Amino acid sequence: MKNPIHKRRLFQIFFLTAAFALMITGLINGEAQTVLAKAVNICLECIGIG
Repeated sequence: MKNPIHKRRLFQIFFLTAAFALMITGLINGEAQTVLAKAVNICLECIGIG
């Protein structure tokens, strides 16, 4: 039987790698600019300018 700590460490490494790969994919597709534009619009609407 494997050590539960070893199994947990494998899950952490897997999810960290998957998250990093998805962030890189989003950056390559230009999603950072889209998210920033939406955030600016929401913030301007909240303070009553937009």
